[in-house]
Amino acid sequence: MRRREFIRLLGSAAIAWPFGAHAQQPAMPVIGFLNSGSPDTFAHLVRAFLQGLKEAGYVDGQNVAIEYRWANGQYDRLTTLVDDLVRRRVSVIAATSTPANLVAKAATTTIPIVFTTGGDPVQLGLVASLSRPGGNVTGVTQMNAEVAPKRVELAHELVPQASVFGLLINPTNPFAENVTRDSQAAALKLGLQLNAQHATTDAELDKAFTAFREMHVGAVVIGTDVFFNNRVEQLAALAIRNSIPAVYDYHQFVAAGGLASYGGSVTDSYRLAGGYVGRILKGEKPADLPVQQASKIELLLNLKTAKTLGITVPQSVQNRADEVIE
Repeated sequence: MRRREFIRLLGSAAIAWPFGAHAQQPAMPVIGFLNSGSPDTFAHLVRAFLQGLKEAGYVDGQNVAIEYRWANGQYDRLTTLVDDLVRRRVSVIAATSTPANLVAKAATTTIPIVFTTGGDPVQLGLVASLSRPGGNVTGVTQMNAEVAPKRVELAHELVPQASVFGLLINPTNPFAENVTRDSQAAALKLGLQLNAQHATTDAELDKAFTAFREMHVGAVVIGTDVFFNNRVEQLAALAIRNSIPAVYDYHQFVAAGGLASYGGSVTDSYRLAGGYVGRILKGEKPADLPVQQASKIELLLNLKTAKTLGITVPQSVQNRADEVIE
């Protein structure tokens, strides 16, 4: 009798053991990926993020899951999107655009946040300092807002005979005021007039370029913004249609037919951010991870567009370029 009971109990244990062991396995961590833009425009940057994550030992669908949330240029949707990620108690939030950074920081003080931004994260209030972020936030900056004056200088080099230039700004961008102020200061130093136009919709983009054409500007400098990132092809087409050279910080603009871009490597910043997310998943704290800065500022030129616009790009500028489309 005892032998039969022992066998029965052993069989029951053998059946129950796999379920008990499965229940004790840790759940797969979940990354909340929050972005102000759209997945088609940012596909190459997502690949860079995934590469950085893989270098840290994590692969989507294998040992980590990613919940993507895209605002598609509608910044007012970000709060709802990040609140959903917070309710789901994701392990880390990758806030990969400046408007998303600010909304994510306001949404939680407990879930780790890794950002990518084009500006100064200390000035934005994201971190206490670059070396000692503090709190639950760290990340990577391309410092693209800080090099805005250099884009004014580049526009002047490309069209040296012009004295009037244009500045395209999305006024809802957190850096709009600083970029406008610093760009105006750079223009004044060069003895140039810089006229700003605001745009937050497609219709306003058309109106802005019409206004620039009527002002007879020598070139337009486009301010850093995700709304503009989502419309690089449209911006490039508008510039050519209105016969206006344009300079932006986003390298995809040149690939889409824009004349020039000058700014930090956004692709590299996403790869670095993916690496930081992986390190946090392994147990490191955001407060202990210094904010990284994109180490390279890239200059890209499209000589085909220059020819279309009737511009001769100085050889000195071509020699500095990291990439030239001919």
